Amino acid sequence: MGGREMMHDTRQSPSFVVRELMWKTEKQGKSVVIGIPKEDQEVERRLALTPETVSLLIALGYRVLVQAGAGDTIHYSDGYYAESGAEIVESAREVFQADLILKMLPPTLEEVEMIKERASVFSFLYLHRLSTPILERMAEKRINALAYELLLDDSGESPFVTAISEIEGATSIALAAELLSNAHGGKGIILGGVPGVTPTEVIIVGAGIAGTMAARAALALGASVKVFDDDIVKLRTIRHELGRSVYTSTLQPNVLRNAFRSADVVIGAMRYINKAHFYRVSSDLIREMKRGSLIIDLRVAQGGCFETTMEACLPNHPSKFERNGVLHVCEMSVSSRVARTASISMSNLFVPLFTAMGDHRGIDHFARFDRGFASGFYMYAGKLVNAHVGNHFNYPVTDIGLFLLRDL
Repeated sequence: MGGREMMHDTRQSPSFVVRELMWKTEKQGKSVVIGIPKEDQEVERRLALTPETVSLLIALGYRVLVQAGAGDTIHYSDGYYAESGAEIVESAREVFQADLILKMLPPTLEEVEMIKERASVFSFLYLHRLSTPILERMAEKRINALAYELLLDDSGESPFVTAISEIEGATSIALAAELLSNAHGGKGIILGGVPGVTPTEVIIVGAGIAGTMAARAALALGASVKVFDDDIVKLRTIRHELGRSVYTSTLQPNVLRNAFRSADVVIGAMRYINKAHFYRVSSDLIREMKRGSLIIDLRVAQGGCFETTMEACLPNHPSKFERNGVLHVCEMSVSSRVARTASISMSNLFVPLFTAMGDHRGIDHFARFDRGFASGFYMYAGKLVNAHVGNHFNYPVTDIGLFLLRDL
């Protein structure tokens, strides 16, 4: 009897949940409008919000506009979004009139023209898709621009980068296994090992989350795995997590050269956002790789991990090409290959973010009280506030703290 009473007492009743949501809605004031535009689906298949998350945000008092067909690439129909409470609109212009716009790709100049003044747009920070004219037009319209890679949690890490890196690390190994097979013109070898056959050699450059997930997946298949990084702490962590079966080393040129000569697969997973030092594998090392081997660069959106993949950042460059007998795969986002999984993973992160934003009465107030959120801006009220972006475009940068203090 007592146990049943305890279970009953700790369970939220439906009426309490409704009152709580009503309280949050009243606190937020008028409904903030979130816009989900249709991406360039030839390049980007992911979407920021799933219908399930849309229903939760609407319960919190937001309005959500979804452009017709936006969810096609993740197999969510317009009808499903409508049933979840979203308003389906045909025009991209109407979506871009929302207060908050959630994208994957950075806004194009045409899209910036449609965004209303002082609105906020969230996206990934793909610098090769931004330009000085885009930044200048956002400045004229006093737009807030935030990058998922720059939004930080209490630990100082980006939860969005963590989520996508986990997916891309695991997906890169599945992609490598596919491309090494005869069915896709590969050498016809299995990624892993079987009795009596030398195991596949996988080299991973970068011991972060993506590198760790790639190493774990490759080890599970029986491959021989070597991980390189310039950060000894990361190397120690990955060795602790994955055990002695993974070989680790700093970026020693001779050690790296010997590893590349025998590698079947090389995966680039270094991070370059807000980093002072850049390491790229030289084309000399790649020329020494075996013919028929494979390179997968997970950092094309950040400029590439290899000299031979930097050109893949240029517009209209193929994402798959051969150099010196080595197949290069340079997709802007490998996670777009599993777009539904990636979208669900990212969508889950927006509920706590927008709940906290609503509790602090909007994006500007929230930025004053949450340093990790404030770090997500690369433009605030039309002013460039991120040195990484400013240095790339040789654009003047202002400390965001000056604006936040002034508004207090």
